Amino acid sequence: MAATEKLKICIIVSSEMTVMVFLLDQIAALSRRYEVTVVANTRNRDFLNAMGIKANVFPVCIERRIAPISDIKALFSLLYLFKRENFAIIHSVTPKAGLLSMTAGFLAGVPSRVHTFTGQVWVTSSGMKRWFLKRMDKVLAALATNILVDSYSQREFLVEHGIVSNEKSRVLGKGSISGVDTDRFRPDPRARLKTRGRLGIRDDDIVLLYLGRLNRDKGVLDLAKAFSVVCAAHHGNLHLLVVGPDEENIRDSIITPYPNRVHFIEYTHEAERYIASADIFCLPSYREGFGSVIIEAASAGIPSVGSRIYGITDAIEEGVTGLLHDAGDVNQLAVRLRQLVDDPGLRRKMGENARLWAQRNFSKDMLTSAMLDYYTEILG
Repeated sequence: MAATEKLKICIIVSSEMTVMVFLLDQIAALSRRYEVTVVANTRNRDFLNAMGIKANVFPVCIERRIAPISDIKALFSLLYLFKRENFAIIHSVTPKAGLLSMTAGFLAGVPSRVHTFTGQVWVTSSGMKRWFLKRMDKVLAALATNILVDSYSQREFLVEHGIVSNEKSRVLGKGSISGVDTDRFRPDPRARLKTRGRLGIRDDDIVLLYLGRLNRDKGVLDLAKAFSVVCAAHHGNLHLLVVGPDEENIRDSIITPYPNRVHFIEYTHEAERYIASADIFCLPSYREGFGSVIIEAASAGIPSVGSRIYGITDAIEEGVTGLLHDAGDVNQLAVRLRQLVDDPGLRRKMGENARLWAQRNFSKDMLTSAMLDYYTEILG
């Protein structure tokens, strides 16, 4: 191999959005050291070049849902690509992309096959569906040569359920898929005032924020119920801001008895503006690999209330950067929200702690450096 020739690596995800939200900085850093190809379900081959990142984009229709015909086509597309390009490493993120790419990589003889676990769909499933999805995760892990997990508590869960082994799996740094940009996510009084002004919210009002996909597993309906409970306790200056795409058509169910205090933003490329406008971040999820948005809020000096499940317990230091509640317990969630709503001093102190917590443990530079070291170790 010529001295100037770079090793080839391939990153595989189900959607372009996953790259844009989580992986841009890592792909940019990797592209300076390796020849990078990104496989994604996209129609725009130039979306990375438009971001100033030198990487090849190979569109493949990888659907999140089970779609046998589409999945078989995607498998053969990946097999063709892997055989043609002779990648040194293939690295998948998200379940469907992982199963297809680890299978194709095994058949193509790719020497290093890495998958990152970011949460398990089967945790909230039951019966045959749970059994099948769990079995697919076991197959995926068996076909991979290396496993990354984005939180320590999730890794313990996967080991306990026999999905991965201690020897084969690793968490980079303190966890998360890519860390947080502490310059982008920061306290921003101007953005706070401007965003609140657009929504008709006063500066001295209290804003609870949920940011993410709207579905039942995220606990959004629990949050709406708890919000109503807290509002009923005389909090006339309380608002709920819900930012994210409605995946399960549940928006109407989130509109509480206080419709003038609930605000919806369907999608944004400027999450930092809405986080800066908040006083309390809320993630009452039933399943979560890590909860990256919690450390984005923390970096902006916003305390969080989240469910006490694996993944989220890595992102919130209970009693220091936020409060935890039992998943699905609406009354307990309402109690935790009231603790922060009623005590501005506690909100301020936890917000200060949260910003330091994010800076010290989860900066994107730390996670990107850890990823580069991990690739060097694999190729060593």
